[in-house]
Amino acid sequence: MSALWQENVKLPQFHSLSGNKTTDVLIIGGGMAGILCAHFLGENGVDYTLVEGKRIASGITKNTTAKITAQHGLIYHKLLKSIGIENARKYLEINQLAVKKYEELCGAINCDFQKKTAYVYSHDNRKKIEKEADALYRIGYNPKFSVVSRLPFPIAASVGFEDQAQFHPLKFIAKLAQGLNIYENTFVKEFIGNKAVTNNGEIVFKKLIMATHFPINNKHGLYFLKMYQHRSYVLAIEKGENIQGMYVDEDRKGMSFRNYKDLLLIGGGSHRTGKKGGNWSELREFSQIYYPYAKEKYYWATQDCMTLDGLPYIGQYSKGLCDCYVATGFNKWGMTSAMVAGMLLSDMIIGKKNDYANIFTPQRSMLNPQLFINGLEASKNLLTITKKRCPHMGCALKWNAVEQTWDCPCHGSRFSKEGKILDNPANGDNNADNSTSVS
Repeated sequence: MSALWQENVKLPQFHSLSGNKTTDVLIIGGGMAGILCAHFLGENGVDYTLVEGKRIASGITKNTTAKITAQHGLIYHKLLKSIGIENARKYLEINQLAVKKYEELCGAINCDFQKKTAYVYSHDNRKKIEKEADALYRIGYNPKFSVVSRLPFPIAASVGFEDQAQFHPLKFIAKLAQGLNIYENTFVKEFIGNKAVTNNGEIVFKKLIMATHFPINNKHGLYFLKMYQHRSYVLAIEKGENIQGMYVDEDRKGMSFRNYKDLLLIGGGSHRTGKKGGNWSELREFSQIYYPYAKEKYYWATQDCMTLDGLPYIGQYSKGLCDCYVATGFNKWGMTSAMVAGMLLSDMIIGKKNDYANIFTPQRSMLNPQLFINGLEASKNLLTITKKRCPHMGCALKWNAVEQTWDCPCHGSRFSKEGKILDNPANGDNNADNSTSVS
Protein backbone atom coordinates (compact mmCIF):
# COMPACT_ATOMS: atom_id res chain seq x y z
CA MET A 1 0.00 0.00 0.00
CA SER A 2 1.65 3.20 -1.17
CA ALA A 3 0.51 6.39 -2.86
CA LEU A 4 1.26 6.82 -6.54
CA TRP A 5 3.34 9.94 -5.73
CA GLN A 6 6.08 7.76 -4.23
CA GLU A 7 6.80 5.93 -7.47
CA ASN A 8 9.83 7.05 -9.49
CA VAL A 9 10.51 10.14 -7.37
CA LYS A 10 13.92 10.66 -5.79
CA LEU A 11 13.78 13.04 -2.87
CA PRO A 12 16.99 14.79 -1.80
CA GLN A 13 18.64 13.25 1.25
CA PHE A 14 19.91 15.21 4.22
CA HIS A 15 22.27 14.32 7.07
CA SER A 16 20.97 13.76 10.56
CA LEU A 17 22.02 16.22 13.26
CA SER A 18 25.23 15.28 14.98
CA GLY A 19 26.21 17.52 17.87
CA ASN A 20 24.75 20.75 19.18
CA LYS A 21 23.49 23.67 17.12
CA THR A 22 22.02 27.16 17.50
CA THR A 23 19.49 28.73 15.14
CA ASP A 24 17.19 31.72 15.09
CA VAL A 25 14.16 29.67 13.97
CA LEU A 26 13.66 25.95 14.48
CA ILE A 27 11.04 24.26 12.28
CA ILE A 28 9.88 20.81 13.38
CA GLY A 29 8.27 18.78 10.62
CA GLY A 30 9.39 18.08 7.06
CA GLY A 31 6.03 17.93 5.32
CA MET A 32 4.64 20.49 2.89
CA ALA A 33 3.94 23.12 5.57
CA GLY A 34 7.37 22.88 7.18
CA ILE A 35 9.24 22.95 3.88
CA LEU A 36 7.27 25.97 2.64
CA CYS A 37 8.03 27.77 5.91
CA ALA A 38 11.72 27.01 5.41
CA HIS A 39 11.59 28.18 1.80
CA PHE A 40 10.00 31.54 2.64
CA LEU A 41 12.23 32.16 5.66
CA GLY A 42 15.26 31.42 3.52
CA GLU A 43 14.05 33.89 0.89
CA ASN A 44 13.85 36.53 3.63
CA GLY A 45 17.38 35.85 4.85
CA VAL A 46 16.28 34.33 8.16
CA ASP A 47 18.57 31.86 9.92
CA TYR A 48 16.48 28.70 10.27
CA THR A 49 16.88 24.95 10.76
CA LEU A 50 14.29 22.34 9.84
CA VAL A 51 14.37 18.93 11.54
CA GLU A 52 12.38 15.87 10.48
CA GLY A 53 12.17 12.71 12.57
CA LYS A 54 12.20 10.47 9.49
CA ARG A 55 12.54 11.53 5.83
CA ILE A 56 11.02 14.68 4.38
CA ALA A 57 7.49 14.18 3.00
CA SER A 58 7.26 10.79 4.71
CA GLY A 59 4.10 11.60 6.68
CA ILE A 60 0.71 12.92 5.62
CA THR A 61 2.09 14.91 2.67
CA LYS A 62 2.87 11.81 0.62
CA ASN A 63 -0.75 10.63 0.98
CA THR A 64 -2.53 13.74 -0.27
CA THR A 65 -4.73 13.82 -3.36
CA ALA A 66 -2.83 17.04 -4.17
CA LYS A 67 -5.64 19.43 -5.00
CA ILE A 68 -4.75 23.11 -4.79
CA THR A 69 -7.92 25.08 -4.28
CA ALA A 70 -9.62 27.82 -2.30
CA GLN A 71 -12.87 25.89 -2.46
CA HIS A 72 -13.02 23.88 0.75
CA GLY A 73 -16.38 22.19 0.59
CA LEU A 74 -19.50 24.25 1.28
CA ILE A 75 -17.68 26.51 3.72
CA TYR A 76 -18.41 30.06 2.64
CA HIS A 77 -22.08 30.24 3.65
CA LYS A 78 -20.99 28.96 7.07
CA LEU A 79 -18.23 31.55 7.30
CA LEU A 80 -20.69 34.36 6.61
CA LYS A 81 -22.52 33.34 9.79
CA SER A 82 -19.51 32.55 11.94
CA ILE A 83 -16.94 35.24 11.07
CA GLY A 84 -18.82 37.76 8.91
CA ILE A 85 -18.60 38.88 5.31
CA GLU A 86 -15.27 40.72 5.57
CA ASN A 87 -13.40 37.81 7.17
CA ALA A 88 -15.07 35.31 4.85
CA ARG A 89 -13.77 37.41 1.95
CA LYS A 90 -10.30 37.41 3.52
CA TYR A 91 -10.36 33.63 3.85
CA LEU A 92 -11.17 33.35 0.15
CA GLU A 93 -8.51 35.91 -0.79
CA ILE A 94 -5.63 34.31 1.14
CA ASN A 95 -6.45 30.87 -0.24
CA GLN A 96 -6.64 32.27 -3.77
CA LEU A 97 -3.24 33.87 -3.15
CA ALA A 98 -1.98 30.45 -2.08
CA VAL A 99 -3.17 28.94 -5.38
CA LYS A 100 -1.38 31.68 -7.31
CA LYS A 101 1.78 31.22 -5.26
CA TYR A 102 1.85 27.52 -6.16
CA GLU A 103 1.41 28.47 -9.80
CA GLU A 104 4.35 30.87 -9.52
CA LEU A 105 6.63 28.32 -7.85
CA CYS A 106 5.55 25.47 -10.11
CA GLY A 107 6.48 27.54 -13.15
CA ALA A 108 10.10 26.61 -12.45
CA ILE A 109 9.43 23.05 -11.25
CA ASN A 110 8.42 20.07 -13.37
CA CYS A 111 5.68 18.74 -11.10
CA ASP A 112 2.74 18.09 -13.44
CA PHE A 113 1.01 21.32 -12.42
CA GLN A 114 -2.34 21.72 -14.19
CA LYS A 115 -5.06 24.32 -13.85
CA LYS A 116 -8.45 22.80 -13.17
CA THR A 117 -11.92 23.84 -12.10
CA ALA A 118 -12.71 22.59 -8.58
CA TYR A 119 -16.32 21.55 -7.99
CA VAL A 120 -18.35 20.77 -4.89
CA TYR A 121 -21.39 18.73 -5.85
CA SER A 122 -24.50 17.39 -4.16
CA HIS A 123 -26.31 14.21 -5.15
CA ASP A 124 -29.76 15.36 -4.11
CA ASN A 125 -29.76 18.81 -2.50
CA ARG A 126 -29.67 21.66 -4.99
CA LYS A 127 -30.60 24.17 -2.28
CA LYS A 128 -27.31 23.56 -0.46
CA ILE A 129 -25.37 24.38 -3.62
CA GLU A 130 -27.50 27.44 -4.32
CA LYS A 131 -26.92 28.68 -0.77
CA GLU A 132 -23.15 28.35 -1.22
CA ALA A 133 -23.24 30.10 -4.60
CA ASP A 134 -25.27 32.94 -3.08
CA ALA A 135 -22.74 33.30 -0.24
CA LEU A 136 -19.91 33.53 -2.77
CA TYR A 137 -21.75 36.21 -4.76
CA ARG A 138 -22.15 38.21 -1.54
CA ILE A 139 -18.45 37.89 -0.80
CA GLY A 140 -17.65 39.16 -4.29
CA TYR A 141 -16.72 35.94 -6.09
CA ASN A 142 -18.50 34.67 -9.21
CA PRO A 143 -18.66 30.85 -8.98
CA LYS A 144 -19.52 28.41 -11.75
CA PHE A 145 -22.96 26.90 -11.06
CA SER A 146 -23.94 23.74 -12.94
CA VAL A 147 -26.44 20.87 -12.84
CA VAL A 148 -24.35 18.56 -15.04
CA SER A 149 -20.94 16.99 -14.53
CA ARG A 150 -18.49 14.48 -15.97
CA LEU A 151 -19.11 12.17 -13.02
CA PRO A 152 -20.64 8.75 -13.75
CA PHE A 153 -23.83 9.51 -11.79
CA PRO A 154 -26.40 12.32 -11.85
CA ILE A 155 -26.02 15.27 -9.50
CA ALA A 156 -28.48 17.84 -8.20
CA ALA A 157 -26.02 20.69 -8.75
CA SER A 158 -22.42 21.78 -8.29
CA VAL A 159 -20.59 25.01 -7.56
CA GLY A 160 -17.18 25.49 -9.15
CA PHE A 161 -14.06 27.61 -8.75
CA GLU A 162 -12.20 28.14 -11.99
CA ASP A 163 -8.39 28.45 -12.24
CA GLN A 164 -7.63 26.13 -9.35
CA ALA A 165 -4.96 23.45 -9.74
CA GLN A 166 -3.58 19.98 -9.14
CA PHE A 167 0.02 18.74 -9.15
CA HIS A 168 2.49 16.04 -8.12
CA PRO A 169 3.39 16.96 -4.52
CA LEU A 170 6.60 14.94 -4.17
CA LYS A 171 8.05 16.19 -7.46
CA PHE A 172 7.37 19.69 -6.14
CA ILE A 173 9.02 19.01 -2.78
CA ALA A 174 11.97 17.20 -4.36
CA LYS A 175 12.91 20.41 -6.15
CA LEU A 176 11.88 22.97 -3.53
CA ALA A 177 13.79 21.22 -0.73
CA GLN A 178 17.12 21.32 -2.58
CA GLY A 179 19.47 23.65 -0.76
CA LEU A 180 17.27 24.09 2.31
CA ASN A 181 18.83 23.72 5.75
CA ILE A 182 17.29 20.39 6.72
CA TYR A 183 18.27 17.57 9.06
CA GLU A 184 16.52 14.25 8.53
CA ASN A 185 16.24 11.34 10.98
CA THR A 186 16.48 13.92 13.74
CA PHE A 187 13.77 13.19 16.27
CA VAL A 188 12.91 15.83 18.89
CA LYS A 189 12.42 14.00 22.18
CA GLU A 190 11.73 16.92 24.50
CA PHE A 191 12.04 20.65 25.06
CA ILE A 192 13.98 22.27 27.88
CA GLY A 193 13.22 25.98 27.71
CA ASN A 194 14.36 27.20 24.29
CA LYS A 195 16.36 24.04 23.66
CA ALA A 196 15.16 21.04 21.63
CA VAL A 197 16.72 17.75 22.65
CA THR A 198 17.14 15.32 19.76
CA ASN A 199 18.53 11.81 19.53
CA ASN A 200 22.01 13.08 18.57
CA GLY A 201 22.32 16.61 19.84
CA GLU A 202 20.59 19.72 21.13
CA ILE A 203 19.31 22.75 19.20
CA VAL A 204 19.04 26.14 20.89
CA PHE A 205 16.52 28.39 19.14
CA LYS A 206 14.94 31.82 19.47
CA LYS A 207 11.67 30.99 17.73
CA LEU A 208 9.92 27.71 17.01
CA ILE A 209 7.48 26.55 14.31
CA MET A 210 5.58 23.34 15.05
CA ALA A 211 4.62 21.81 11.69
CA THR A 212 4.14 18.24 12.91
CA HIS A 213 0.61 17.67 11.55
CA PHE A 214 -0.90 17.29 15.06
CA PRO A 215 0.97 19.42 17.66
CA ILE A 216 3.02 17.40 20.12
CA ASN A 217 3.12 19.84 23.06
CA ASN A 218 0.27 18.94 25.44
CA LYS A 219 0.94 21.58 28.10
CA HIS A 220 -0.13 24.52 25.94
CA GLY A 221 -2.84 25.35 23.44
CA LEU A 222 -5.37 22.59 24.29
CA TYR A 223 -5.05 21.12 20.80
CA PHE A 224 -6.07 17.72 22.16
CA LEU A 225 -9.49 19.28 22.80
CA LYS A 226 -9.61 21.55 19.77
CA MET A 227 -9.04 18.81 17.17
CA TYR A 228 -9.69 15.22 16.25
CA GLN A 229 -8.41 13.18 13.30
CA HIS A 230 -10.31 11.82 10.34
CA ARG A 231 -9.17 8.93 8.16
CA SER A 232 -9.95 8.62 4.43
CA TYR A 233 -8.98 6.33 1.57
CA VAL A 234 -7.95 6.58 -2.08
CA LEU A 235 -7.95 4.30 -5.10
CA ALA A 236 -6.10 5.11 -8.32
CA ILE A 237 -7.59 3.19 -11.24
CA GLU A 238 -6.72 2.74 -14.90
CA LYS A 239 -9.50 2.90 -17.52
CA GLY A 240 -11.50 5.35 -15.48
CA GLU A 241 -13.02 8.44 -17.07
CA ASN A 242 -11.33 11.80 -17.63
CA ILE A 243 -13.61 13.97 -15.52
CA GLN A 244 -12.10 17.29 -16.70
CA GLY A 245 -11.87 18.81 -13.23
CA MET A 246 -11.63 18.12 -9.51
CA TYR A 247 -14.78 17.07 -7.63
CA VAL A 248 -15.71 16.59 -4.00
CA ASP A 249 -19.06 15.67 -2.44
CA GLU A 250 -20.55 18.22 -0.07
CA ASP A 251 -21.26 15.32 2.30
CA ARG A 252 -18.18 14.46 4.36
CA LYS A 253 -18.94 10.77 3.84
CA GLY A 254 -19.13 11.24 0.08
CA MET A 255 -16.42 10.83 -2.54
CA SER A 256 -13.82 12.96 -4.27
CA PHE A 257 -12.38 12.64 -7.76
CA ARG A 258 -9.44 13.90 -9.81
CA ASN A 259 -7.32 12.62 -12.67
CA TYR A 260 -3.58 12.16 -12.81
CA LYS A 261 -2.34 11.33 -16.31
CA ASP A 262 -4.23 8.15 -17.31
CA LEU A 263 -5.42 7.44 -13.76
CA LEU A 264 -8.62 8.38 -11.97
CA LEU A 265 -8.23 8.98 -8.23
CA ILE A 266 -11.31 8.16 -6.17
CA GLY A 267 -11.34 9.19 -2.51
CA GLY A 268 -13.79 8.37 0.26
CA GLY A 269 -14.71 5.65 2.75
CA SER A 270 -13.88 8.10 5.52
CA HIS A 271 -14.41 7.91 9.28
CA ARG A 272 -13.10 9.34 12.51
CA THR A 273 -9.78 7.66 13.33
CA GLY A 274 -10.41 4.76 15.67
CA LYS A 275 -13.96 4.26 14.38
CA LYS A 276 -15.29 2.06 11.59
CA GLY A 277 -15.94 3.29 8.06
CA GLY A 278 -16.29 2.27 4.45
CA ASN A 279 -12.53 2.32 3.74
CA TRP A 280 -11.29 0.81 0.45
CA SER A 281 -14.20 -1.64 0.30
CA GLU A 282 -16.60 1.22 -0.35
CA LEU A 283 -14.39 2.60 -3.10
CA ARG A 284 -13.89 -0.79 -4.74
CA GLU A 285 -17.63 -1.45 -4.79
CA PHE A 286 -18.16 1.95 -6.41
CA SER A 287 -15.47 1.30 -9.00
CA GLN A 288 -16.93 -2.10 -9.91
CA ILE A 289 -20.34 -0.56 -10.49
CA TYR A 290 -19.36 2.54 -12.45
CA TYR A 291 -16.02 1.49 -13.98
CA PRO A 292 -16.34 -2.30 -14.39
CA TYR A 293 -13.37 -2.54 -16.74
CA ALA A 294 -11.06 -0.46 -14.56
CA LYS A 295 -7.85 -1.85 -13.12
CA GLU A 296 -6.73 -0.84 -9.64
CA LYS A 297 -3.20 0.52 -9.81
CA TYR A 298 -2.61 2.07 -6.36
CA TYR A 299 -4.41 2.36 -3.07
CA TRP A 300 -3.55 4.28 0.08
CA ALA A 301 -5.01 6.08 3.10
CA THR A 302 -4.49 9.44 4.69
CA GLN A 303 -5.37 11.30 7.87
CA ASP A 304 -6.54 14.85 8.52
CA CYS A 305 -6.74 17.06 11.59
CA MET A 306 -10.24 18.51 11.95
CA THR A 307 -10.79 21.74 13.90
CA LEU A 308 -13.79 22.94 15.87
CA ASP A 309 -14.94 25.50 13.31
CA GLY A 310 -13.52 24.26 9.99
CA LEU A 311 -10.67 26.80 9.91
CA PRO A 312 -6.99 25.90 10.35
CA TYR A 313 -4.97 26.91 13.40
CA ILE A 314 -2.07 28.97 12.08
CA GLY A 315 -0.23 31.44 14.31
CA GLN A 316 1.01 31.77 17.88
CA TYR A 317 0.95 28.32 19.53
CA SER A 318 -0.61 29.63 22.72
CA LYS A 319 -0.77 32.78 24.82
CA GLY A 320 1.91 31.38 27.08
CA LEU A 321 4.38 30.67 24.26
CA CYS A 322 5.04 33.99 22.54
CA ASP A 323 7.85 32.79 20.26
CA CYS A 324 6.29 29.47 19.30
CA TYR A 325 4.09 29.11 16.21
CA VAL A 326 1.92 26.31 14.85
CA ALA A 327 0.37 25.15 11.59
CA THR A 328 -2.28 22.46 12.01
CA GLY A 329 -5.94 21.57 11.51
CA PHE A 330 -6.04 21.73 7.73
CA ASN A 331 -9.46 20.00 7.53
CA LYS A 332 -8.63 17.91 4.41
CA TRP A 333 -7.28 20.91 2.45
CA GLY A 334 -3.64 20.43 3.31
CA MET A 335 -1.94 21.66 0.15
CA THR A 336 -3.57 25.09 0.07
CA SER A 337 -3.49 25.45 3.85
CA ALA A 338 0.22 24.55 3.93
CA MET A 339 0.93 27.42 1.55
CA VAL A 340 -1.19 29.78 3.66
CA ALA A 341 0.81 28.65 6.71
CA GLY A 342 4.11 29.24 4.94
CA MET A 343 3.13 32.76 3.93
CA LEU A 344 1.58 33.74 7.27
CA LEU A 345 4.20 32.26 9.60
CA SER A 346 7.15 33.64 7.66
CA ASP A 347 5.56 37.09 7.89
CA MET A 348 5.05 36.68 11.63
CA ILE A 349 8.65 35.58 12.13
CA ILE A 350 10.07 38.63 10.34
CA GLY A 351 7.61 41.01 12.00
CA LYS A 352 5.67 41.85 8.85
CA LYS A 353 1.98 42.68 9.39
CA ASN A 354 -0.34 40.30 7.59
CA ASP A 355 -3.98 41.33 7.26
CA TYR A 356 -5.16 37.71 7.11
CA ALA A 357 -3.54 36.46 10.31
CA ASN A 358 -6.50 37.12 12.64
CA ILE A 359 -8.72 34.61 10.79
CA PHE A 360 -6.47 31.68 11.65
CA THR A 361 -5.34 32.57 15.18
CA PRO A 362 -5.30 29.47 17.43
CA GLN A 363 -6.47 31.69 20.30
CA ARG A 364 -9.97 32.15 18.84
CA SER A 365 -13.04 30.97 20.76
CA MET A 366 -13.42 27.27 21.47
CA LEU A 367 -17.17 27.50 22.07
CA ASN A 368 -18.44 25.05 19.50
CA PRO A 369 -20.53 21.85 19.74
CA GLN A 370 -17.60 19.85 18.36
CA LEU A 371 -15.64 20.68 21.52
CA PHE A 372 -18.13 18.70 23.63
CA ILE A 373 -18.11 15.81 21.15
CA ASN A 374 -14.31 15.68 21.35
CA GLY A 375 -14.41 15.79 25.14
CA LEU A 376 -17.05 13.07 25.32
CA GLU A 377 -15.09 10.81 22.97
CA ALA A 378 -11.93 11.25 25.05
CA SER A 379 -13.72 10.62 28.35
CA LYS A 380 -15.40 7.48 27.02
CA ASN A 381 -12.14 6.00 25.77
CA LEU A 382 -10.19 6.94 28.88
CA LEU A 383 -12.71 4.90 30.89
CA THR A 384 -12.58 1.91 28.53
CA ILE A 385 -10.74 -1.00 30.13
CA THR A 386 -8.08 -2.47 27.85
CA LYS A 387 -4.38 -3.26 27.99
CA LYS A 388 -3.66 -1.36 24.77
CA ARG A 389 -3.39 2.34 25.69
CA CYS A 390 -2.18 5.31 23.67
CA PRO A 391 1.01 6.80 25.15
CA HIS A 392 -0.19 10.29 24.18
CA MET A 393 -2.85 10.73 26.89
CA GLY A 394 -3.79 7.19 27.89
CA CYS A 395 -6.88 6.56 25.73
CA ALA A 396 -7.92 3.02 24.84
CA LEU A 397 -6.66 1.91 21.43
CA LYS A 398 -8.96 0.24 18.91
CA TRP A 399 -7.86 -2.50 16.51
CA ASN A 400 -8.20 -1.47 12.85
CA ALA A 401 -8.64 -4.82 11.10
CA VAL A 402 -8.57 -3.27 7.62
CA GLU A 403 -5.17 -1.60 8.02
CA GLN A 404 -3.85 -3.95 10.73
CA THR A 405 -3.09 -1.06 13.12
CA TRP A 406 -3.94 0.11 16.63
CA ASP A 407 -5.76 3.45 16.38
CA CYS A 408 -6.67 6.04 19.00
CA PRO A 409 -10.26 7.39 18.74
CA CYS A 410 -9.41 10.36 21.00
CA HIS A 411 -6.68 12.17 19.08
CA GLY A 412 -5.80 9.95 16.12
CA SER A 413 -2.44 8.41 17.01
CA ARG A 414 -1.84 5.14 15.17
CA PHE A 415 0.52 2.24 15.80
CA SER A 416 1.60 -0.84 13.90
CA LYS A 417 0.63 -4.29 15.12
CA GLU A 418 4.01 -4.41 16.90
CA GLY A 419 3.45 -1.01 18.56
CA LYS A 420 5.60 1.21 16.32
CA ILE A 421 4.31 4.79 16.00
CA LEU A 422 2.73 5.54 12.62
CA ASP A 423 0.85 8.82 13.18
CA ASN A 424 1.14 11.44 15.93
CA PRO A 425 0.31 13.21 18.30
CA ALA A 426 1.86 10.33 20.28
CA ASN A 427 5.58 10.97 20.20
CA GLY A 428 6.85 7.45 20.67
CA ASP A 429 6.11 3.76 20.28
CA ASN A 430 3.40 2.00 22.26
CA ASN A 431 5.69 0.48 24.88
CA ALA A 432 6.95 1.36 28.32
CA ASP A 433 10.44 2.33 27.18
CA ASN A 434 9.43 4.97 24.64
CA SER A 435 5.95 6.25 25.31
CA THR A 436 6.19 9.81 26.52
CA SER A 437 4.75 12.68 24.49
CA VAL A 438 6.83 15.85 24.17
CA SER A 439 5.73 18.31 26.83
